[in-house]
Amino acid sequence: MNKTGVVRDNRYMNHEMGAYHPESPKRLETIYAMLEEPEIRGTCRQVLVRRAERDELLLVHSEDYVERIASTEGKEYTYLDPDTQTSAGSYEAALLAAGGLCQAISMVSSGELDNAFALVRPPGHHAERARAMGFCLFNNVAVGARYAQESLGLKRILIVDWDLHHGNGTQHSFEEDSTILYFSTHQYPYYPGTGAFSEIGRGGGEGYTVNIPLSTGCGDGDYLAIFEFILKPLAMEFKPEMILVSAGFDIYRGDPLGGMNVTPAGFAGMTQSLMEMADLCCDGKLVITLEGGYNVEGQRDSVKEVIKSLLGIRETNVPEHINRKERGFVEGIRKKLSDAHGNRWKCFKTGA
Repeated sequence: MNKTGVVRDNRYMNHEMGAYHPESPKRLETIYAMLEEPEIRGTCRQVLVRRAERDELLLVHSEDYVERIASTEGKEYTYLDPDTQTSAGSYEAALLAAGGLCQAISMVSSGELDNAFALVRPPGHHAERARAMGFCLFNNVAVGARYAQESLGLKRILIVDWDLHHGNGTQHSFEEDSTILYFSTHQYPYYPGTGAFSEIGRGGGEGYTVNIPLSTGCGDGDYLAIFEFILKPLAMEFKPEMILVSAGFDIYRGDPLGGMNVTPAGFAGMTQSLMEMADLCCDGKLVITLEGGYNVEGQRDSVKEVIKSLLGIRETNVPEHINRKERGFVEGIRKKLSDAHGNRWKCFKTGA
């Protein structure tokens, strides 16, 4: 069994955005209850949660913005944008979310853990340098990636974002940087409106943003084909030293905010594919962090399958779940990526 770490802390539930907001404490309450089920209980190692340091947040966010979020501490409600607000405990929860992920990254980097899953909230991938949006306060995965580089000495990081929504904040954090490759699959056109094939990065980072905008209705085989035949060759070409994942479970087939058809088995398969990439590229160094997901029961079941895959107690033969139609679907995506990226990546050439 793999040494799989879990970031877990009840203080994440102190972040409240209102009784009817979809990003609610219930999301984590249900997942944490699942961790106590006989099949999972005692299998994962606890990651000691800590607050993110100010200097770590400033690797991604502006000083004024960090001060703005800090100023909400202890206040009942502060509205930051139409979808995003804070409660008295939100600032601490946000610090713990970014800091907990950094701690998990440190433990995987050192070999203390084989892999890890940060079960945290608030989510992060929409948070911009100086703006909260899309339920997100601090950009956890972006902070974690910069922390891995600045504090742990890692040079190349691959960020994979399978959330329903495009991670605009993560893309913008690194779009001029060739040391962090951002790869996103997302429903399009949809919130936040970014993530077209043509968005490939800028300047020295041109080609290191890879967007795969998808129409509604994509299911397990579609995602697995993308991971196996597009992402895996790309990872082998980029050769990251760690893979970070923004895991949104709003692509689950019954999510109230989404239009995708991924099942718990599909999430297990995507995780298996990523683990194989990590084994090939970076000694298995894989860290996942929770983003969206608003069907509480579906998210619980899907997270459980991801954890079982990380532990190695569930193995998926990914190619067996991909049919001929889905392989053809991927060839169409590869052509669009080739058009957008030119000769930057050998693996995007048709027939590769």
